[in-house]
Amino acid sequence: LEHAEVPESARRRSSTRLTRASLRLSQSSQDTKQGADRDETPPRTPTGNAPSSESDIEVSSPSNDLEDERLAKELSLKEAAAHDLSHRPKRRRFHESYNFNMKCPTPGCNSLGHLTGRHERHFSISGCPLYHNLSADECKGKATTRDKQTEERTLSHRQDENRHSTRNQAPTDRQLRYKEKVTELRRKRNSGLNKEQKEKYMEHRQSHGTSREPLLENITSDYDLELFRKAQARASEDLEKLRLAGHVSEGSNMIKTIVFGRYELDTWYHSPYPEEYARLGRLYMCEFCLKYMKSQTILRRHLAKCVWKHPPGDEIYRKGNISVFEVDGKKNKIYCQNLCLLAKLFLDHKTLYYDVEPFLFYVMTEADNTGCHLVGYFSKEKNSFLNYNVSCILTMPQYMRQGYGKMLIDFSYLLSKVEEKVGSPERPLSDLGLISYRSYWKEVLLRYLNNFQGKEISIKEISQETAVNPVDIVSTLQSLQMLKYWKGKHLVLKRQDLIDDWKAKETKRGNGKTIDPTALKWTPPKGT
Repeated sequence: LEHAEVPESARRRSSTRLTRASLRLSQSSQDTKQGADRDETPPRTPTGNAPSSESDIEVSSPSNDLEDERLAKELSLKEAAAHDLSHRPKRRRFHESYNFNMKCPTPGCNSLGHLTGRHERHFSISGCPLYHNLSADECKGKATTRDKQTEERTLSHRQDENRHSTRNQAPTDRQLRYKEKVTELRRKRNSGLNKEQKEKYMEHRQSHGTSREPLLENITSDYDLELFRKAQARASEDLEKLRLAGHVSEGSNMIKTIVFGRYELDTWYHSPYPEEYARLGRLYMCEFCLKYMKSQTILRRHLAKCVWKHPPGDEIYRKGNISVFEVDGKKNKIYCQNLCLLAKLFLDHKTLYYDVEPFLFYVMTEADNTGCHLVGYFSKEKNSFLNYNVSCILTMPQYMRQGYGKMLIDFSYLLSKVEEKVGSPERPLSDLGLISYRSYWKEVLLRYLNNFQGKEISIKEISQETAVNPVDIVSTLQSLQMLKYWKGKHLVLKRQDLIDDWKAKETKRGNGKTIDPTALKWTPPKGT
């Protein structure tokens, strides 16, 4: 057989027939899937009319060709979309901010349900139905009851709005009836627990410990217990709103901000606060006793009755408005533990939190008419085998880059001079601590070399004069390129350019942030 060349019009007509036939088959299959109750109709043509004969399909024109190409593209897109479901929105049962890797800390809880009855999941004790000895269905039922009571109360308030609002207005009949009802409910309260109830409560306490809320039935009247449950649900709802807004970081145990006095400080590192406080994301602290609280209301009530205006312990230094208090970790254990927890929010290498008894804490404050505000502190061991004069040192973020860090370091070396010892900070130093100490050692050496008039100098003499460890002196001289090895001897070069730069900075800085040794009133503790 000889293969004749097929004309272009014939190829276009055959492709048109194939395209329209496949379109007719796809439309008929879609109509069949959508519902069996629809009337069976013949396949539709692109114009919407049923073809009367095969000749109707074979008719082609330029306009029909363009229409066929458009329909072919639509068909290919539909087929691709049937296999690719990425464009479809994912169905979410829960809020998009829920992290399903998070779990409720209550033992045996599956994180389903919520104390408010309005959420499907929870990740904290405050919203855990199991912790409150309830089930998820009971919480939903209580939520429905609370909503009905709210609607009834709103309706009654609207009815009372028609009354004239006078100052000495007598209670309405509804209010009087409600008062009598509450009085009657409280009168019916049992005077105490019987033997079986006490055994039940003790068994519950022994079985679950602090992982469950104590049984509250029959402890007070049903009316007061219901009020308490409503308050719990409302507080849990407020916490859930804060969590969804990003103000509460439940599950990460990372405190993001603290309210400290008149400052709101962003934290840098994790600190092992108790879980019920760490999950809040924001803590409120008393700047005098360092007690941490959950809300602004609790802090306001605490400040109204807090009698502390300065750290506990002995004031051993005062000049102007700057004071330093010596606090014994054994005598003031709670304060020192709170101070360590606060410091860990801004220190990466700190590992001491609760074992504070072997340490002394030296707290620097700045005084005004409201009290002595915490500027920074350093701690040291009472009996250090390696003669460390600083175990941990911190300047509060609001007082950084103002010279207080060098004052704390200078004060630690002043104590070493009084003790007639050579001191050095405990390693490892934090990044900011290393920068501060390098700057302080450089300043001490340049001041000593500026005042030195002899020809021969000894590292041991510098150490005895400044109380700085010889190792720290050598490392600082090497970093300043002032220590050279020549003909078998180490030479200290007196670089006048560095000394001139230091003198210019000292003149510009003034004598504002310096420690005055004459203002120290202190004797070394016994046993050190």
